[in-house]
Amino acid sequence: MTTEHRTVPAPGADLGYDVHGDLSAGVPLFMFGSPMEASEFAELAAQFADLPVITYDPRGTGRSRRTDAADRTTTAEHADDLRRILADLAVPAIDLFASSGGAVNALALLGSTAPAVRTAVLHEPPIAEYLPDRDVVSATTRALSELYRTAGFGAAMAKFIDMVARSGPLPDSYPTEPGPDPAMFGLPAVGDGDALFVLNRDTTAFVPDLEALRAGPARLVIGYGAVSGEQLPGRAARALADRLGSAATEFPGHHGGFAAPDRGGDPVAFAARLRNVLGLPTIDGDR
Repeated sequence: MTTEHRTVPAPGADLGYDVHGDLSAGVPLFMFGSPMEASEFAELAAQFADLPVITYDPRGTGRSRRTDAADRTTTAEHADDLRRILADLAVPAIDLFASSGGAVNALALLGSTAPAVRTAVLHEPPIAEYLPDRDVVSATTRALSELYRTAGFGAAMAKFIDMVARSGPLPDSYPTEPGPDPAMFGLPAVGDGDALFVLNRDTTAFVPDLEALRAGPARLVIGYGAVSGEQLPGRAARALADRLGSAATEFPGHHGGFAAPDRGGDPVAFAARLRNVLGLPTIDGDR
């Protein structure tokens, strides 16, 4: 499969994205996350060699370099970036697979105008609005910014990982509880400015426009991991699906179930499930 790299200018950034395959060979599948870069979808994309696949680096990561001095990116900016890429692609129809923060950005996109999107599979968007521990999650994300400022990237990221990996609702005391040792996750004590992107409060605090999503032309599929379903992103996905009046769809594995095997994922099994959800034929290697 051939790959073409493209760049789209946007206010404050140059957006880099890749077209894998021939755009005229079928309805493209746009895969993205946040803060995951395009490279993190390589194994999943390889399972869709019969389709044109689009991947991109969200602004502030990889090849999508900032041209401004901002130290964070809002959900609205991410949605606008996606809109610009869709406009640059100029395809009549496209399907989306968006994971984690990328799924939140997709919700913002689909809550406005995205007429080309046919089906959007949104895997574990970690929005807290419909969770019983919403206020605790909000307080914790505020505390993460302060922790980053006072103790560095490693401490803040370790606490963030612990928050999203906890099973079940967070206790009221959680925002002020000490986080785990960053060394447990191989994290440094300090980091660069892009860390603020990862710890963006907009992601968990985003409130989708449910009425617009229900009325929009795109078919929405809200997914959660079979292993991670009781963790914050999985709980959030099921709560969102319930508010939209649908049942959430189970996918193999954890929050990153589509990732490479050395990162605990199974892209072959995940792709088989995704193909089924999208109504695509199975191919050799599907389970």
